[in-house]
Amino acid sequence: MGELSFFLGLHIKQSKDDIFLSQTKYCKEILEKFEMENCKEASTPLSISCYMDADLAGSIVDQTKFRGLIGSFLYLTSSKPDFKAANQILKYLKGTISVGLWYPSHSPIHLVGYSDSNFSGCKLDRKSISGTCHLLGSSLISWHSKKQAWVALSTAEAEYIVASSCCAQIL
Repeated sequence: MGELSFFLGLHIKQSKDDIFLSQTKYCKEILEKFEMENCKEASTPLSISCYMDADLAGSIVDQTKFRGLIGSFLYLTSSKPDFKAANQILKYLKGTISVGLWYPSHSPIHLVGYSDSNFSGCKLDRKSISGTCHLLGSSLISWHSKKQAWVALSTAEAEYIVASSCCAQIL
């Protein structure tokens, strides 16, 4: 059958020294599907001026298109909700379309975990948002970002919660 080059939307480039995974083709398909192939590029997935608040005005959104977009993002994040935020993510995809994961074969084998939290980041319920990533050598092997289950009373508490989650994932 030959060397694996595409699998479930992942482009796999292999050499004797490394493996590179990307979703360039899938990103291009998403941009075309949602008519954003000619949009401006963005360097971040979410603008710092964009806040995820409850939409009290009840702005009308095409539910089918929005759910399709979110479904595409969910599939995309297996390897990487207001409509303005979704469009910002599409602009970010356009600017990082060829970015992927690189797994060199001659990397030292040591496990490292990183964690961070933003204290009371959600404006609606004041819960913190946590994130962790784990590297084996120089290769990313797992990551997650999640709203914490309870309200932290201090920055230190929010950081402690995410650090304990990071250590549990390593174990």
